[in-house]
Amino acid sequence: MRPLGTGDPIRLGPYRLLGVLGEGGMGKVYVGQDHAGTVAAVKVLRPELAHDAGLVQRFVREALAAQAVRSPGVAAVLGAQTEGGRPWIATEFLAGPTLDQIVDRHGPLDDAKLRALAVSVARTLRDIHAAGFVHRDLKPPNVVLTATGPRIIDFGIARPEHGLTLTITGQIPVTPGYGAPEQVLGRRVTPAADVFSLGALLVYAATGHRAFEGSHVAAVQYEVVHGEPNWQGIAPEQHALIAPCLAKDAAVRPTPEQIAIAFAGPKKADAVWKRGPVADAIKEREREVRNLTAPLLSTTETRTGPSRRRLLTGVAAGAVLAAAGTGTGWWLLRGSGGDRHRNDLFTYPPAAQTPAARLLSADEGDYIIGGSPKSLWQATDVSSSMSPAPLPIRDVVIVGSPVTGVVALNVVDGKRRWSAPAMQMTCRYLSLSDRLLLAADDHGTLHTFVPSTGEPKWTAKADAKTLLTADAETIYLLTKDQRLRAVGRSDARIRWTAPLPEGFRSKILPRSVAHQGRLVVTTSTGHAMAVNTKNGRTEWTARDLAKERSLFPAVRDGVVYLNGKALSGRRISDGKRLWSRTKKHYYDSENYEWSRPCVHGNLLYASACDDYGHPYGFDVQDGKQQWDGRLALTSNDQPILAQGNGVWLLDGSTVKTLSKDTAREVWSYELEGGDDDVAFAADGNRVFVASAGSLYALPVF
Repeated sequence: MRPLGTGDPIRLGPYRLLGVLGEGGMGKVYVGQDHAGTVAAVKVLRPELAHDAGLVQRFVREALAAQAVRSPGVAAVLGAQTEGGRPWIATEFLAGPTLDQIVDRHGPLDDAKLRALAVSVARTLRDIHAAGFVHRDLKPPNVVLTATGPRIIDFGIARPEHGLTLTITGQIPVTPGYGAPEQVLGRRVTPAADVFSLGALLVYAATGHRAFEGSHVAAVQYEVVHGEPNWQGIAPEQHALIAPCLAKDAAVRPTPEQIAIAFAGPKKADAVWKRGPVADAIKEREREVRNLTAPLLSTTETRTGPSRRRLLTGVAAGAVLAAAGTGTGWWLLRGSGGDRHRNDLFTYPPAAQTPAARLLSADEGDYIIGGSPKSLWQATDVSSSMSPAPLPIRDVVIVGSPVTGVVALNVVDGKRRWSAPAMQMTCRYLSLSDRLLLAADDHGTLHTFVPSTGEPKWTAKADAKTLLTADAETIYLLTKDQRLRAVGRSDARIRWTAPLPEGFRSKILPRSVAHQGRLVVTTSTGHAMAVNTKNGRTEWTARDLAKERSLFPAVRDGVVYLNGKALSGRRISDGKRLWSRTKKHYYDSENYEWSRPCVHGNLLYASACDDYGHPYGFDVQDGKQQWDGRLALTSNDQPILAQGNGVWLLDGSTVKTLSKDTAREVWSYELEGGDDDVAFAADGNRVFVASAGSLYALPVF
C-alpha cells in the first residue's frame, strides 16, 4: 500500500480514504474507513475513463452483479455509487490467503480439502448463476480461503448469461488456462463456462500445476480448445469427478449442484479449514486484521489512535483485502506516546515479491538432457563450511560467513545487499513469515532484520545457542544451558523455558518443526520428542528410532514424518504411528536406514541408505511408494528438494536432478570443494548451493 497521491480523492461516499491498495487498467482500490470504524476496500473508476460510456457501463455492471448475488461464498458489497461523479464499490475485506498463495506455500490440497473446496465453490457458483450472472474469471487468485470456507471475489467481468465474451474493444478477458473454450473463441457463454473454470481450478489445487500449459498465451489457449488436460498427479477418483467439468462441449458439463453432490464428504467436512497449515495461515491473517482494525475503531477527535502516516507506513504482507480482485494487507500495532519507539520495532514492511526465474526448456535449446547447465550466477567468498544451508527469503538469499556474519545476497544476480557481522552464524537463522530474518549474536541475544534491506527491528535477550524453528506466534530455541525456550514474536518476551529429559541433552539437532500446537525436536541418537507449544510440557517421546543416522522431522496436516530404521508417519498430537515403511538390502536380510524426510506436495521423499542413498517418493497419507529415483548417491542427510519439474539431490559435491514425472536423470552439476561443506536450498525457480565458500544459483527446468 502507498500513500494517497495527486489526483486521489480524500473521500468516496461515507469512506475516508487512507491509502492506495492497488490499481489496474480500469481503476484503483483504496483502503477506506467509514464513521462507524468499518474498514473497507473501495474500488473506483479512473477519472480519465469516467467519460467512456462503455467502461462506465462495465463498472456499473460489476457493482450490480456483486450486489445481486446473495451468497455466503462471495465478498459482501458494503456500498456502491454508480451514478454521478466517479463510480465506486466498497467491499468487505477477507482475512485469508488466496488459493494460489496456499498452494505455493504449502503444496497441493489433500483430498479432504479438495472436496471441501469443490463443494463450497460449486455452491457459490450456483448462487451466482441463480442471480442471473456468469462470473467468467474463476481462478486461484480469485478464491480466498477464510475460517468460514472459500470465498469468490472479483466480479470485474461478470455479465448476464446472454452476453458475449468479447468486450467493446475486441479483447477477450479470459485468464489463460482457466477460461472455457467458448470464452477463448469469443462465443456466447452460459454458466457451464464457470464449471470449466472450476475444473481447471481443482486440477491446480490438487497438483500444484495448471490443467493447461504452454510456452505462450496462444499455446495455452490452443490447449484449452483442442488439447487434453494435464492429469499428472490426479488420483483416479479425483479424475472421475473433475474430468466432466473440463469437457469441451459445454452442454455435457455437470451443473454446480451436481458437482457439490458428487464431491460431498462426510459430515462437518468443511471443518478442514479449521486445522492444519491452511488454518494456521488464515489465523495469522485474522490476527493481522485485528491489529489493523482495533486502532481504527478507537480513533477519536483526541487522536489517541495511530497517525495517518503510521497507517500508511506500517505495511506488511498478510491479510488479503478482497476488493474486486485486488488484494493486499498490512500490519499495524497499537500504542502511542512512550510506546511509539517499541511499536516501530514491531512494525515492518510487506514481504517482498519473489522474482521467479524462467524455467528452462530442453525443447527450446536451453539445456541438453544429460549435460551440465550453466549457473545463473556465482558469488565467491561469501559463505563458510560452518554456515547453515542457504536460506532464500523472497528477493534475497541468506548465507553465513565467519567474517561478515549474516549476509544477504540478491537472488537475481548474487550481489551483496547487506551484512550483519555481529551475528553468530552457527546459531542458525530463521525466516519469520518471510517478513523478518531472525539471527543471534555471541551472547545469545536474538536480533531481527527486514530481509530485503537489513533494517534492524526488535531484539531479545534469550541466551540462545541454536535457533530451532518458529510458527506464526512463537520462536523456539535451545539455550546455552541445554533447555528449550519459547519467545513471542509479537512482543519479544520469553513465553516459557523447559528442561530436556535424559537422552536429549546435548544431542538436539537444529532441524525441528512446530505444527498444530506441538514442537517436535529430534536427536543425533535417534530420539524424538513433542512438547506443547503453549507451556513446554512434554506430550510424547519416541526413542531409538534410528541406529546409524540422525533423526529429522517433516510435517504436514497434523502428521509428523520421521526417518531412521523405518520411515513413518505419526500423529503429531500424541505420536501414534499411522504407517511405517521399511526396505531390505538387496544382498541380505538387513533393512536400510532412511535419510532425512522432505515433504513436497503430496509426496514424502527420503533415501534408503547404507554406504549409498537410494531416493524414493511416498504418498504422504498412506506411505505407498509413488516414485523411484533408481539412483545410488553418496549417503548423506541433505534434504531432497523439489523445484520446477525436477527433484534435486546432492551426491557428494555434485548436484543431480531427476524428473518429477519419469524419475530419469536430467542433468548434473559439478561443484568445487569437498563433499563435507556442500549445502543447498531452493526457491523461486532457483537452486542455491553453497560449496567451498561460494554460493551458486542454478537454473530450474
